[in-house]
Parts: sequence; structure tokens; C-alpha cells
Amino acid sequence: MEKLPKVAFPIIIGAIILIVLLTKSAVTIGSGQAGVLFKTFGEGVVIDEPALGEGFHIVAPWNKVFVYEVRQQEILEKMNVLSSNGLDIKLEASVWFQPDFQNLGKLHQEKSEMYKERVLLPAIRSAARSVVGRYTPEQLYSSKRDAIQQEIFEETKKIVGAQYIQLNEVLVRDVTLPSTIKDAIERKLKQEQESLEYEFRLVTASKEAEKVIIEAEGKAESNRILSASLTDKILQDKGIDATMKLAESPNSKVIVIGSGDSGLPIILGNQ
Repeated sequence: MEKLPKVAFPIIIGAIILIVLLTKSAVTIGSGQAGVLFKTFGEGVVIDEPALGEGFHIVAPWNKVFVYEVRQQEILEKMNVLSSNGLDIKLEASVWFQPDFQNLGKLHQEKSEMYKERVLLPAIRSAARSVVGRYTPEQLYSSKRDAIQQEIFEETKKIVGAQYIQLNEVLVRDVTLPSTIKDAIERKLKQEQESLEYEFRLVTASKEAEKVIIEAEGKAESNRILSASLTDKILQDKGIDATMKLAESPNSKVIVIGSGDSGLPIILGNQ
């Protein structure tokens, strides 16, 4: 077997070095991710250029790319907070967020890849304690859940908005009160419900009584008007009409003799 020419060795070595450099230089950014470029022999983190988007990129092998998830993410946080009267409340909340793509370089430079632990979580805890401290346990348990959720979102957004973090939503998933307080609130709510139900029955009964009175008054007035309009002559005419209709009926036989005290015929028999 013939030996390789001396010129082939440098070519082979160069090819190997080139392959290694290409391997080190090739960076693939996955779906929903972005890359922050760090120039080792430059000014460090690149903040005046957009972050590297999805796909294949070639960078100098001595530089480094930090890959960030830029899709919406969720953090579930459980915390202990105090109500307005100092009672310990357990709060569970979900936080939907994502890094600000346009300022990803600044986020990496100032907060690092641990921005969630260093910025977002402290912000949500601070906002939750501030908001919950304005309400009583009863309000937290019943009527103010939506208002509390919105206020926590707004206060957290004020904090992280300038920290290159996009806050999308804060959802209060659970509020746990001390068992004694919870039982007392439930008893109070039950009593209030029973009181409202009793008041409703009273109002219904009162309206029903008014209805009966009005109907009775209407009937009395109707009878009064009718009595005032019935004269002896009208009664006689009505009686004669009724007697004639009865006499014309094929199912009856009527014998009329004389007249009654009121001048109406006397019916002696019918079949």
C-alpha cells in the first residue's frame, strides 16, 4: 500500500479542525425558544441586537449562546399571608408569564437565567401579602376572590414590568383559612341565608294577604253596585224571562196558577 503524500496530512488535520469548529459553532434554537449571544472577545452580552430566533445559527466557537424559553410559562406558588386582622391565610396562585423577547439580552445581563427566582417569585409574594392584608378572612372566603386576584395581578405587573418580564395573568387557585375561622364564617353565612329566606317568606305572605284583601274589596264593591241596580221591576222582568224559557223547554212541564207575592208566576211542578 502506497504511503499518503506528505501534503495530505495537513489537509486531513485541517478538515478535522474545521469539522470540530463547525460543530462548536453550530447552534440550533428550538421551537418557542430564543438565544442570547455572549461574545467572549467582545462586549459580552449582546443587548443592542435582537435575540437569536428559532432555527440553525452559526456563531464563533469562542462565543456562547444562552437559550431561553420565550413561550408562556406557569409557576404555581403557595404562600402564607396575613389578613387585615392578622390571621394566617394560605394562598395558592398560578402565575402566567414569559420573558420580554425584545429585551432578552438585558434580562440575561441584569437578572440571568434565574430571573424567575430572583424577580418574579419575590414580586408575586410581595404583591399577595400587600393585597390580602387589606381584606378580612370573610371577604377572602366569599365575595372578594375576583377582586383580590385582579389586584395581585396589577401590583405584580407594576413590579416586573420594568424587569423585562411580561406578566400575562395571575390566578388565585385556593384560599385556605384556619378551620375555626372557616367554620365560623360558614355558620354566619348560613344564618344570613336563613334570615333572608325568612324575610322573603314574610314579604310573600304580606303580598298574598294584600291580594286577598284587594280581591275581597273588589267583590264587595261589585255586589254593592249590583244590589243598587236591581229594582223590583227588573227582578220581575228577569223572572218572566226565565219562566218563559223554562216553559219552552221540551224536558219540562210547567203549570202556572195565579202569581206570587212579587207578581211572578208560581211553578207547581215540572218533569
